[in-house]
Amino acid sequence: MGLPFSSFNFKTLLFLMLLYAAPALAELTDVSYNDVLSHPSPYIPAQCYTDPKISETSIANPCYACHTPSKRPNVLNDTDVQLVYGFPDSVLQNPWTNLFKDRRAAIASIKDQDILEYVRQNNYIDNQGEITLAKRLHQNAKQYDTNGNNQWDGYVPDSYFNFDHEGFDHTPDGRYTGWRSYAYYPLPGSFMPTNGSTDDVSIRLAPAFQQNAQGQFDLAIYKLNLAIVEAMILEQDIAIELTDEQALGVDLDKDGKLTQASIVKYDWAPLEKRFMSYVGNAKQQLEAGKVHLAAKLFPEGTEFLHSVRYLDISPNGQVAMAPRMKELRYARKTNWLNYYQWEVLVSAETKERHDFPGRTKKIRGSAEEGVGVSQGWVYQGFIEDRQGQLRPQTYQEQVTCTGCHSGIGVMMDTNISFYRKLPHSSFQQGWYHWGQKSMVGLPEPKRQSDNEYEYSYYLKNNPTGDEFRSNHEVQQRFFDPQGHPKEAVFEQLHQDISVLMLPSAKRALALNKAYKLVVDEQSFILGKAPLLAPLDKVLFKQILVNQQTGIKEPLSAF
Repeated sequence: MGLPFSSFNFKTLLFLMLLYAAPALAELTDVSYNDVLSHPSPYIPAQCYTDPKISETSIANPCYACHTPSKRPNVLNDTDVQLVYGFPDSVLQNPWTNLFKDRRAAIASIKDQDILEYVRQNNYIDNQGEITLAKRLHQNAKQYDTNGNNQWDGYVPDSYFNFDHEGFDHTPDGRYTGWRSYAYYPLPGSFMPTNGSTDDVSIRLAPAFQQNAQGQFDLAIYKLNLAIVEAMILEQDIAIELTDEQALGVDLDKDGKLTQASIVKYDWAPLEKRFMSYVGNAKQQLEAGKVHLAAKLFPEGTEFLHSVRYLDISPNGQVAMAPRMKELRYARKTNWLNYYQWEVLVSAETKERHDFPGRTKKIRGSAEEGVGVSQGWVYQGFIEDRQGQLRPQTYQEQVTCTGCHSGIGVMMDTNISFYRKLPHSSFQQGWYHWGQKSMVGLPEPKRQSDNEYEYSYYLKNNPTGDEFRSNHEVQQRFFDPQGHPKEAVFEQLHQDISVLMLPSAKRALALNKAYKLVVDEQSFILGKAPLLAPLDKVLFKQILVNQQTGIKEPLSAF
């Protein structure tokens, strides 16, 4: 494994206890900040109720993109989910009823210009350059206060989305906020813009990682620590600016000398006495045991900020990221689990599923402070209200985050995007926001296991390019009426992923309208996927116990 096992301790036991502690269930009929659920399984995504059967002789497999043989220390290896609907007995009925609703007439009634005007409004930064949501949380704290202390105790948004040539965010007066945006290859499926939304992600390390040994902010130190974290997550060498190792007291390039380094060399195998280190104040905290370092794990205090946005149409007719946010999602690592504790979590859940097949997960947390996952992270979200302003998500709305961010094989320390960050050969070494450079012209990545093109492999196993088997525009773009691949279009995809990622302007407008209807209803807990037609023939309304999916051979996402 690369990390010595530790004994089972009280902290591990506490995590397991928290995993099964949650509020009681109650009916939730409108936006309510009571920490209750209307059904017991919002952590099971609507996509997991899809019937992958295309015909008597053809089966799609969108499932492998999430449910896959995993990488250490995530030992979930949930390929069984590709083969069987292994739902708890109590959640066999599909609760995502919005996906069966026919909105075609309502979508057609919305004018193109009206939806464009709507998505081009910025609902995050106001005309004075201030963060609208932060002001709202302060002014309406009592409305969102669920713990009764008359204040807002959750995350207060503090990124201005004002990114420089290295991807760092700045306040209006020029100060660094600590947030750094990175570009990444979207996970195949729902996160591709052709399926409804654009998005972006920023990372921020804890203050100690931004400081030199004297505790002062130091941009060079911060960039080095980010490079070290990147090396640990990717388990790869990372290029850096020429750096004086003697001043840092760290052999970054692992050549056995403290000289000048131009790379962070990945060389971490504690059982073989090969260690790595952070720099600056974080180095001191690592040595004191206050923070930790291990492959595929982020250090304590790491934060992620993820905005999900509408689709805009540029003057040249190309689809782009809209100013308006659908959601703002936040994550913070609060606790460290070593490799052994990760194994204990998976073993405990496996035993729970076996011993109590009808029992659902109980998620700790609240609307105000977010929801926790057993791997040591807190997730919190904000979403549009009926007026289009961002509001805190309810407890139930936030619980939907925990399925993908705690229980799938493809995640790395509950995160899905950072290990997909663009390589250092990319624009600004991959540290940039999509608003600075679009994904047009990005070459298609290849899979690690077989060197096949990643998105091409996905399409050949799932021709519509979405988990709901409903994106017929993608299917028609890449396959002929007989289902044969259009090789010329796949060749274009190899050179430019936007051939797949970006929908037509017509489809983008319709997707915006479909989602706006859900916003008007505030019916997110019934399903928020922007669908252009009901999925009666694609989604199961009822699943049988241990029903087979029809997929015979599981695939790997890697």
